[in-house]
Amino acid sequence: MRKVITNDNNLQVLYEDNHIIIVNKRSGDIVQGDKTGDTPLSEIVKSYIAKKYNKPGAVYLGVVHRLDRPTSGIVVFARTSKALPRLNALFANKEAQKTYWAVVKNLPPKENDTLIHWLKRNPKQNKSYANKNEVPDSKKAILDYQLIKKLTNYNLLEVTLHTGRHHQIRSQLSAIGCIIKGDLKYGADRSNKDGSIHLHARKLTFIHPVKKEPLSIIAPPPSDSIWDIC
Repeated sequence: MRKVITNDNNLQVLYEDNHIIIVNKRSGDIVQGDKTGDTPLSEIVKSYIAKKYNKPGAVYLGVVHRLDRPTSGIVVFARTSKALPRLNALFANKEAQKTYWAVVKNLPPKENDTLIHWLKRNPKQNKSYANKNEVPDSKKAILDYQLIKKLTNYNLLEVTLHTGRHHQIRSQLSAIGCIIKGDLKYGADRSNKDGSIHLHARKLTFIHPVKKEPLSIIAPPPSDSIWDIC
């Protein structure tokens, strides 16, 4: 695992080689372009590559997966057309282990547990609702959580995903009363000043799609009064 590199765009690169680049997304950044017209992280990474390697033409970059805009943490991009389909298959086949940190207000019912819900997405609200039983158009969602630290007013949970559903962690933790700090959409009392939520993609472990070597990437959380004591 390579050391964290920071460039002029405040882009935190966690790992890079000829085939992939892994960055630590800031909350507020969008991974791919959308209707807001804001500059996406993918374009910032392209600019970084073009500048660093003095590439005169268009830079190839494949988007492998996404994080919600208010969420921070690990995002993987493909730098070659050879790596992209392999990375896509790796994520689709659940061969990448994702671990998140979540700061929540209330203590969970148990210190560690497996949560199984059926999530139904409401596109108009851009929100997913967690149901205990299967309902029409719902998808099964599974995660493990563990309480790893009790803070003065909050609690730090480590979450491991077994499925990748829309707003899965936010929805499932809210369903057990563990609302993520700042997450108004899922029941928080108030937002964070910068519009972020305290959900961070902390660790990603997978086999390199080309080199076939194990990779384990850890992303430092954002710096604020809560994250700093986590």
